[in-house]
Amino acid sequence: MSYTALYRKFRPTDFNDVKGQDHIVTTLKNQIKSDRIGHAYLFCGTRGTGKTTIAKILAKTVNCEHPADGNPCNECSMCKSINSQTSMNVIEIDAASNNGVDNIREIVDEVRYSPTEGRYKVYIIDEVHMLSAGAFNALLKTLEEPPSYVIFILATTEAHKIPITILSRCQRYDFKRIAIDTIAARLTDLMQQEGVDAEEKAVRYIGRMGDGSMRDALSLLDQCIAFYFGQKLTFDKVLEVLGAVDIEVFARLLSAILKNDVAGSMRLLEELIIAGKELIQFTVDFTWYLRNLLLVKTSEETLEVIEVSTDNLAVLKQQAGQIDMETLIRYIRIFSDLSNQIKYASQKRVMVEVAFIKLCRPQMETNYEDIINRLKLIENKLENGMVTIPGITAVNADPKPENEKKKPLILPKAMSEDLKEVAKNWNNIVAGTSLLTKASLVNAKPSIGNNNTLLLVFTESMDKELISQDIHMKELKDVIAKIINKEVEVQTKLLIQGKESIEDIPDLTKIIKNITIEYED
Repeated sequence: MSYTALYRKFRPTDFNDVKGQDHIVTTLKNQIKSDRIGHAYLFCGTRGTGKTTIAKILAKTVNCEHPADGNPCNECSMCKSINSQTSMNVIEIDAASNNGVDNIREIVDEVRYSPTEGRYKVYIIDEVHMLSAGAFNALLKTLEEPPSYVIFILATTEAHKIPITILSRCQRYDFKRIAIDTIAARLTDLMQQEGVDAEEKAVRYIGRMGDGSMRDALSLLDQCIAFYFGQKLTFDKVLEVLGAVDIEVFARLLSAILKNDVAGSMRLLEELIIAGKELIQFTVDFTWYLRNLLLVKTSEETLEVIEVSTDNLAVLKQQAGQIDMETLIRYIRIFSDLSNQIKYASQKRVMVEVAFIKLCRPQMETNYEDIINRLKLIENKLENGMVTIPGITAVNADPKPENEKKKPLILPKAMSEDLKEVAKNWNNIVAGTSLLTKASLVNAKPSIGNNNTLLLVFTESMDKELISQDIHMKELKDVIAKIINKEVEVQTKLLIQGKESIEDIPDLTKIIKNITIEYED
C-alpha cells in the first residue's frame, strides 16, 4: 500500500478531533442536536485551517444513522461510504477548474433529485470565489431556495471576491489561524502515534513555520521526518531541512549592520548561501527576529508572545540594549518591503545585498526614519570627535603639534560683521535647531549670497525644499537671532548636477577650537 501523507492520514473524522476552531464546532454541533441545520454555509479562512475537513464532517453527521452528541458514529454504512468517498450524497466540486455556467447548471439539474439513501445531499464547493459571474448568477436562485434535502457548503480563502447576493444567502463562518501552541500539541500527539522522537523546540518551530495552518505544519513535519527517518528530530535538523537560519547567525548579522560593516554582512550572507539556506525564508525569519527585538525593547510584558528559548531570549535582550527603537522600525520596514518583492525577483541575492547596504548606509535613503537615523550617526560622530558637518572639521581634544596645524582660511573682506558672527557660531546654530531642520542643515554648505546674505548651498533637492518651507526657515532665522542678537537674511541654492561643484562654493564655517579665522584687510 502506498504511503499516505500525515495531513491526510490524521484528518479529523469527527468534531471532537478538530483543533483551533472551537467557535465553529460548537455552533455546528448545537445546530445538529437541535435539528436547526441551515441550507447554505460559507466557510472563510486561510489555507489549512479546516474548512473542507469540517464541511465533510458536517456532511457525514447530517447523514449519520446514529449520531451522538452532534458527532457522526463513523460505524454506520453512511459514515463508512462517506469516509471512503463512495457516497452519492456528498458531492465535492473544485470551483477553480469547474467555474463555468455549464458546470453550475449541472448542479442545479441534479438538485431536483432526492438522495437514494440518507437524509441530505451535500454539495461542497471549494474555492468558490473562482466561479465566474455567470456561474454565480446560475447558482443564486437554487442557493436561496434549495429543496429541503439539499445543503450547500461553500469554502473560500478570499471571501471579498464573492458577490454580496451570495453572501447574504449563507451562514458565514470565519476560520481563525491556529495558534502555535495548538499546532505544537497536535504535532506532538501525532508523533507519539507514529513513534517519532522530537525535541519540543523543534516541534514548536515547525508549528510557527506553519503560519496558522495545520496542514502546512503537518506537511513540514512530514518532510523533516522523511529527511531524518529513524533519527531524533532536533531543532538544528529542522533548521537544516527547512533552509532556515539559527538566531545566533541573526545576532552576528545584526552586529555587523550596527557597525555599518557592509563587507562583514556580505560575508555572512555568502556563508548562508553556500550552506544552502533559502533566501525567501531567511528574509522572513530575519524580519521575525527584528520583530522580537522590538517587542523585547518595548515592554517586559511582551516577552510571553516571543517564541524563543531562554538562551535566545538573553541574546535578544543584550542586542535590544544596543539599538534604538527608531532604527529597529526602519530595519523592519526595509525587510518587510524586501519580503514582498523577493518572492517574484529573479536575482534574489542582489535584492538581499541591496537591503543590507541600505541598513548600513542610511544616507542612501530620504524618508523620515532614515533622516532620524542619519542624525543619530552624526551625533555619535560628534561625541567621538569625527567629521560630521560639511565645512566643519571636528578635532580631538589633544592639541596637535605645531607643524600639523591647518592653515587659516582667508575669508573675503567684503563679508559683513553679521556673517562673520554666523561663521563663528555656525556649529551652535545648527545644534540649536529641531531634528528635521538639523538633518537638512548638516548637508548644507553656508556661503555668501547677494547683498551679504547667508546663502545655504545644497546638493540634494529634498534638503533645500525642507529648509525653504516657512516653518523651517523661520526657525533657522530665530536661532541665528538668538545666538548673534542680529537678524540675518537667508537664501537657498541647489547645485546643478554636472555643471557646478560644491568645492567651488566659498565656505563660511570654521572650527572653533584650534583653527583660527583670519580676514583680509
